Amino acid sequence: MKIAMVSEHASPLAILGGVDAGGQNVHVAALSTALAARGHRVTVYTRRDDRSLPERVSLCDGVEVVHVSAGPPVTVPKDELLAHMDEFGDRLAEYWSADPPDVVHSHFWMSGLAALDAARRPDAPRPPVVHTFHALGNVKRRHQGSDDTSPAERATLEPQVGREADAVVATCSDEAFELIPLGIPSSRISVVPCGVDTDLFAPDGPADAKSARYRIITVGRLVPRKGVGSTISALALLAEAGRNDIELVVVGGSRGGDEVGDDPDVQRLQALARSLGIEHLVTFRGQVARGDLPAVLRSADLVVCAPWYEPFGIVPLEAMASGVPVVATAVGGLIDSVVHGRTGVHVPPRDPAAIAQAVEALLADPAQLAELGRAGRERTTTRYTWAKVAADTERVYGRLVGARVPAPARVGRGVRV
Repeated sequence: MKIAMVSEHASPLAILGGVDAGGQNVHVAALSTALAARGHRVTVYTRRDDRSLPERVSLCDGVEVVHVSAGPPVTVPKDELLAHMDEFGDRLAEYWSADPPDVVHSHFWMSGLAALDAARRPDAPRPPVVHTFHALGNVKRRHQGSDDTSPAERATLEPQVGREADAVVATCSDEAFELIPLGIPSSRISVVPCGVDTDLFAPDGPADAKSARYRIITVGRLVPRKGVGSTISALALLAEAGRNDIELVVVGGSRGGDEVGDDPDVQRLQALARSLGIEHLVTFRGQVARGDLPAVLRSADLVVCAPWYEPFGIVPLEAMASGVPVVATAVGGLIDSVVHGRTGVHVPPRDPAAIAQAVEALLADPAQLAELGRAGRERTTTRYTWAKVAADTERVYGRLVGARVPAPARVGRGVRV
């Protein structure tokens, strides 16, 4: 099959850990690579955010990344990209008129807008469109309230993307339940999780040196909803109880190297650690190259993932694949991936005391830590390899390719949908 992946803000070539670069980038890159390994030809279309980028870049054999000119060729926050989606759709239609895909798979709601617009152009057969949301606006608003920076149009346009797509791939069961009230028929929803590279992330290999007896690690974007502040507060509770033998390493942010301290999110979290009197126990690593992340994870006794909500969450899988137990909030995809008492421990969101209690109990039981790590590795190698995820995704495509797909009418709301 010729597969068109559409990922308007999340390039598979991006450095991870910044404000708008995280799990979706990994997902698109790894899924595309795994599909190519199964014999498919994959083209990933992402918005050009740098004038110097070439139009086409080979990611690997069978996968090409196309930088689509839509809007200014500079970095634009994803919540400000809606105004450029009509142009993005126009460019996609031009590419597809010259090289029609067999199936389109869009990622994130704005990619869905552009993909559906391009797919229904009358001058070419309409390819089926599969959509993965990666995050839902109604869930985001529920947890962030007035801090949600999504455009107001998302409330109307996002559900419409789901209703018009030929199939929707949810990354966890919690997301599937959230989709049904949006008017998306359950018959068109398939649950296919994200995956993890179990060759790169593995228990064996080099590990970073520790500066304390025990190390806990958080990895990912440092925006407030990721809950790193809760983990820092939990460490303060442990220190207050006399546990000064635990260090926290925070990986992620918009900067790397010597510029870590210039990151506003790092500055916010440093101020929190300073106010709690534990700045000497917290290290901010900033962005870490993906190839270096396994060694960082192997140095951990525990990985803590404490988001307020999480559509899926790849970091717990990376930790489990590395043989490291996970303390995770019981939200979204973490409910599926982390098995309480078997590969880690679930705690409530926004509850530093619960995190502290879980960390204290696990560090006190080395045998349990070892067993959780072993079970986590086994779970990822049997359920979450990208080869398995690609095979499951391929089955979704296969049900659609060759079927006659009627073209829905356009809906005029200022954006073509």
